[in-house]
Amino acid sequence: MSDGKVKVGIVGASGYSGEELLNILLRHPGVELTVATSRQYAGQKVRDIFPRFSHYPSGQGLIFEEPDPGVFGLKADCFFLALPHGVAHEYAAPLLDQGRKVIDLSADFRMDEAGIYQEFYGHEHPCPELLSRSIYGLPEIYRESIIGADLIASPGCYPTSILIPLIPLVEQELIRPESIIANSLSGVSGAGRNASIPYLFVECNESMRPYGIPKHRYLAEIEQELSKAAGKKIVIQFSPHLIPVNRGILSTIYVTPLDAISSAEEAHQWNEKLQTVYSEYYAESAFVRVLGMDRLPDTKNVTGTNVLEFGWQIDVRTGRFVLMSAEDNLIKGAGGQAVQSFNLSYGLPEIAGLI
Repeated sequence: MSDGKVKVGIVGASGYSGEELLNILLRHPGVELTVATSRQYAGQKVRDIFPRFSHYPSGQGLIFEEPDPGVFGLKADCFFLALPHGVAHEYAAPLLDQGRKVIDLSADFRMDEAGIYQEFYGHEHPCPELLSRSIYGLPEIYRESIIGADLIASPGCYPTSILIPLIPLVEQELIRPESIIANSLSGVSGAGRNASIPYLFVECNESMRPYGIPKHRYLAEIEQELSKAAGKKIVIQFSPHLIPVNRGILSTIYVTPLDAISSAEEAHQWNEKLQTVYSEYYAESAFVRVLGMDRLPDTKNVTGTNVLEFGWQIDVRTGRFVLMSAEDNLIKGAGGQAVQSFNLSYGLPEIAGLI
């Protein structure tokens, strides 16, 4: 630490999530950003590639460098890995061997079991010995575990939007787990910064489409975490969709309560129960906004913030709860949530750099 600040590096700093990490960490009061890697822009100043950071005094001399952990590993105490799935392990292992803390934004360390990773990601896990060392970095659920971790696997954007509304209900056995159906809509930035044809403007604009059905890879961590909460295996239906907006995720989740709803009075009682459960569960969570039945979530209310907001409606006709959540996929669904875990692990205020 220097002058009370933690020396931090970003590996893969020129992608969408990496750029968001730059934006947060360059103005974070507890951070000295000493490393930003990018193969594409190595040797160039960060402020020249991203002019919007030119006014940050802390980033004036920051230069993108080649991602060589043998070199940059000596320059920081904690590293954020904003890399594609299947690549992060190449940096996590050597950095951990050097005694560094690693916060990974990919899926490489989210699974508890290597076999599940292989099933959903199509190849063997490259370093399964690290899976038992990793902590799933959803601060609202695993706050205490994150504090002592040196390898934190930050959750995916879709799982965050689904797990936060569901876990309290699953833990308290208020719903029938087999009834869970989740439909999610994501902005195009969720696919990362690349020139792949399906994500070009003319392909996405004025178009909406489902993808990854019926077994999107994020199902692995969603079902894993719900199963932990329930103490038994849970399988859900999940359908993601691409929509023509830059950023934001809106998820609608349908569940059946354990006790049937057949009247307006029973619906009223359930609403009071849900309000109590969620208010108590997230009372200490600065980045969860519980809307209840009063308002419906809207991505415009959370874009550019680390906040996830969610509400619900109770449908007496079908006997179901309809849970709805909104988040910024690049902040609460990626960079911001990773910084939340960083703050916890270094004893900093959880909101530092995020409000």
